[in-house]
Amino acid sequence: MKVLVTDPIADAGMQRLRAAGHDVETAYDVEGEALLDAVADANALIVRSGTEVTDEVLAAGNDLVIVGRAGIGVDNIDIDAATEHGVIVANAPEGNVRAAAEHTVAMTFATARSIPQAHARLRGGEWAKGEFLGTELNGKTLGIVGLGRVGQEVAKRLGGLGMNLVAFDPYISEERADQLGADLADDLEECLDRADLITIHTPLTPETENMIGEEELARLDDGYVVNCARGGIIDEPALAEAVEDGRLKGAAIDVFAEEPVDQDNPLLDVDDVIVTPHLGASTEAAQENVATATADQVLAAFRGEPVMNALNAPSMDESAFPRVRPYIDLAETAGKIAVQLFDDRVEEVEISYEGDIAEEELDLVTASALKGCFEPLEWQVNAVNASRIADERGIDVTETKSRTSEDFQSLVTVTVRNGENEVSVCGTQFAGEDPRIVRIDGYRVDAIPHGHMLVARNDDVPGVIGFIGSTLGDHDVNIAAMFNARETIGGEALSVYNLDDPPSDEVFDAILDDERVIDVSYISLNGAAEDDE
Repeated sequence: MKVLVTDPIADAGMQRLRAAGHDVETAYDVEGEALLDAVADANALIVRSGTEVTDEVLAAGNDLVIVGRAGIGVDNIDIDAATEHGVIVANAPEGNVRAAAEHTVAMTFATARSIPQAHARLRGGEWAKGEFLGTELNGKTLGIVGLGRVGQEVAKRLGGLGMNLVAFDPYISEERADQLGADLADDLEECLDRADLITIHTPLTPETENMIGEEELARLDDGYVVNCARGGIIDEPALAEAVEDGRLKGAAIDVFAEEPVDQDNPLLDVDDVIVTPHLGASTEAAQENVATATADQVLAAFRGEPVMNALNAPSMDESAFPRVRPYIDLAETAGKIAVQLFDDRVEEVEISYEGDIAEEELDLVTASALKGCFEPLEWQVNAVNASRIADERGIDVTETKSRTSEDFQSLVTVTVRNGENEVSVCGTQFAGEDPRIVRIDGYRVDAIPHGHMLVARNDDVPGVIGFIGSTLGDHDVNIAAMFNARETIGGEALSVYNLDDPPSDEVFDAILDDERVIDVSYISLNGAAEDDE
């Protein structure tokens, strides 16, 4: 087999491929027609972030079996196009976990003891021993925001050094947190209130962007902030001001909203803020790990074995894909709606299929449902790695099938649970790939899953729908469509509104002030960004 490597990786990865008898060819910095020519006879393509793997590239690689990303991020790879071309896409998410965790620990001690600042003063000729009074971490409380793989490794290391642990992560089970010796906070605010120092380990998503701003930092009174995860999660000007004013003792930042960092970034001008240029994965071991891990996945694909870090379905039959494809996005959307309506920690996800769809190969559909449920996680979920990721977070995943469906030709239902509490969302496809949400917790609806949605539960009494509509109108929020359902006359009703714009906090407060309204939730789906433009 021929393996084409278009971005530099550690030699250990290429040596492993050659030792298995494969031809490894390097073609760095190729693009355009040169890249198309180079990939034409390749069986595997290994890249980092420098190569754009587009639909055109995938089409040119007629013999491609797998695209391996030596690292985590796959923004430069068109995964949907790869799936259509029958090409596996796999990354190496574990290779730099230890490196990132160790850098976080190093930055934690550096800021707590002002090590870089003292070093600079001494190199400058000053013996400033009396000006640096550090903080002992033993007995202090570490707040971990995001208890994924890196967060768990940090918990093990700093917990073992005598720190008390409190974590905020809506997608981790109590059992797994207990195993790590961490108390689970109900929300971010509780985590910050209890912590003396916080470390960040969440992905950058619309939900986490600027998640920690001025108000959140004020809760961490006289504490420290360490971020080696993603830039943009912390409001950088607010953090700089909080440290400079002495409201926080210090901060250590490895990642920035814009990289390379602008020299006008306020964090660079505060003495008690330690900065490093995104070094979390910059160790020889980490680079070798991602290279060998990628090589191992290429070898597994060549042998027809499971590719454990595949980011798309590795075995979808080409003839079945057109029948299954409409349900991929539908399942993901149902998962997104279910988890956004579920005001609790997710411990179980069930995906059920009824009717004709139950006769198909559904690994990719199930993976898409989990992706919708787990979207805030830092790891992409698919048919290969979904069960492992869920297991790491203590979340049970079940899939059920029934070839009969009472009301629809095909029905996909995603249910999220925590003990006795659950939310279920059912979807189907009408003719012409017209997706619809047809049930929410047993209420029959006919909702278009797109853009901005408002879901309201209320007493089934006259005037409530008119009140909600008037309230939205008073705040200049236009209703594009509305669907109402009830189970019994005079009981509870559920309404779904498609909106042209997202509702503000004032809209929520005004609606919830009415005692007839039980609950109201905002759902943001694909298309919301386009609607705002």
